[in-house]
Formats: sequence, C-alpha cells, structure tokens
Amino acid sequence: MSTEKRAPLDRARVADTALTLLNELGLDGLSLRAIARELDVKAPALYWHFKDKQALLDEMATQMYRRMVAGTALDPGDTWQERLLKTNRGLRAALLGYRDGAKVFSGSRFTSLVHVEAMEDNLRLFTSAGFTLAQAVRAAQTTYLYTLGFVTEEQGVEPLPGDRREGFGVEERARLMADFPLSAAAGREIFEDYDKHFEEGLSLIIDGIANALKGRGAVTYAAPPRGRDQPPHTRS
Repeated sequence: MSTEKRAPLDRARVADTALTLLNELGLDGLSLRAIARELDVKAPALYWHFKDKQALLDEMATQMYRRMVAGTALDPGDTWQERLLKTNRGLRAALLGYRDGAKVFSGSRFTSLVHVEAMEDNLRLFTSAGFTLAQAVRAAQTTYLYTLGFVTEEQGVEPLPGDRREGFGVEERARLMADFPLSAAAGREIFEDYDKHFEEGLSLIIDGIANALKGRGAVTYAAPPRGRDQPPHTRS
C-alpha cells in the first residue's frame, strides 16, 4: 500500500488537472469522470467542489486568467490604443495555449475578483483619454469579443497551433469553388496566416473606435506603435 502523501483535493488542483487534460481530450472529451481518473479519486468527490461542468469551466477560466497575468504589470504610459493592442494580443496568445481555450473562456464567469483591479485601471485610462464610461466599456468589450471570436474560429481549424483539421485545405477548397473565383481566392484570407489577419482586424477595429469618437472632440488619439504583448485585463 502506497504511503505517498498526495496534495489535498481542492478547486485549484482540480482546475489545474482539467487544464492539463484539455490539450489531450479537448473540451468535448473533458469530463468530471476523466478528471477524477487522472486525480485517482472517485467522480463524486469532485461534486463536492463543482456542482456541474459549467462550474468547473468557470474555475478553469479563472485559473487561465491568473496564469495570464502572473508576474505582469500594466504600463502606466500606455495610450488607450496601445492598451487595447497589448491586452488583446496577450489574450489571443493565452487562449492558443490551450486546446479549445477560447470555448472554455467564452461565457464563463470568473470565480474571484482577480480581474477587477486591472479592469479599473483600464477604465481609468480610457476615461482620462476622454471616453465616457459607456464608451470605454464598449471599446474594451468590442475588441475582447473580436479576439474571442477570432480564436474560436482559428481553433476550429487548428485545435492546437500547427495541427490543422482535415477538410480545411485551401487548395481543395479552391477547386470545389472553381465557379466562384472570388470566394475561392478568399480561402487564403480566411484560413491562412492567422497572425497577420488577427493584427489587421484588431487594428481596423481600433482605428474605427478612434474615428467614431474623435469627431466628438473629446477622445485623445495617438497612433499606437507595435509594442510587446501584454496579458488581457478587459474581462468584465
């Protein structure tokens, strides 16, 4: 009989184990039973901590966020454009680190206030630049939802970076759509070079926010340089 002392079973340990299994099983294959087997406990033991799978996903999303922001700090010198670029680049990079990472994050509710300090800082930055609170929230949420949707589609094609699913070959798609040349050619714009296309879409949205608001004479506009990535702090 083993005398090895195991770490106590708590929410954090279960969530960490679930995130480890996520890359192997994907979200559809991730079950409380599979997690219990990995932890060498009976499945009912997990229901003491999580009433259902959604409660577990909430904790997993919270843990993903903790990992994203660990050891990082917001740059007080950021313009609002720089902050949106950094946070959404960081969000995409973090979600791509997990198979179905965007699906786990989507619709989940954080189980702690781990995000609120950074959220307050972001809103302060935006309102100091001339945004109303409503405009600041809309700008942050619009770019956040763009990133979440982009990565959801990206991971539908490549569950893990470089691991492309069958049926998404651009050449085969073009052959099937030969009678529709523009749609056929669009395949490369949709299913290839995700890094480039993400940046183009994000810049388009940020430029649109600036153009929509600067005419009102309140919002400060500064062209954002391409700075380093920064973890996301826009989740409400």
